[in-house]
Amino acid sequence: MNHVKKHIPNTITCLNLVAGCIAVVMALEGRLLDAAAWVMAAAALDFLDGLAARLLKAYSPIGKELDSLADIVSFGVAPGMALFWLLREASAALPLGEMNGYVPFLAFVIPAFSGLRLAKFNIDERQTSSFIGLPVPAHALFWSSLGYALQPAVQGNERAFTAAAIPLAVVTSLLLVSEIPMFSLKIKSFAWKGNELRYLLAGCAVVFILFAGFLGVAGTVLLYVLLSLFNRKR
Repeated sequence: MNHVKKHIPNTITCLNLVAGCIAVVMALEGRLLDAAAWVMAAAALDFLDGLAARLLKAYSPIGKELDSLADIVSFGVAPGMALFWLLREASAALPLGEMNGYVPFLAFVIPAFSGLRLAKFNIDERQTSSFIGLPVPAHALFWSSLGYALQPAVQGNERAFTAAAIPLAVVTSLLLVSEIPMFSLKIKSFAWKGNELRYLLAGCAVVFILFAGFLGVAGTVLLYVLLSLFNRKR
């Protein structure tokens, strides 16, 4: 039985990787709603594999490495491909001539910095109970939900979209490797004290999603960053 238990967390991590692969395919086909849904599924599985490892006391060096490899696909490549598809749709209307075809590749700033973030996280002993920089699942949820929400608005607004999306991708990618402390979403108890920011974020997330749909997910991630900045200055 113990032999079986130790493989459960890694099995969940592999499912995270599979979900990320499906999200990549959906993004490249322009099915950004499906891509966002699979990124969310990967995020849920990413949470569950850590939970399973803690409950079953099934930690292993291979589990840590496998987790990072799965995350780079699900939370780096998948949102990068969603932005790539959007920029490819928009770039044809840009006044850059032959350079138009190269614009979509700027989306790969997301997987590049996501990989750097994951590598830093693995060797940073400061991030045992909180985060330094924006976690890659939050960044992926931001871009996958934002990409789907903005998909109908790209046509007819190609230049404006490109001019806004590329700098935003650079800024959010830099947040991944920033030194900004960000609070963890793991709840050790259900008491209000000590969990004020987590409950505030959860409540706002429900309101945002009810009123704004998938765009509310992106809004929740932005609020998470703002609350972390506020918490840092207290």
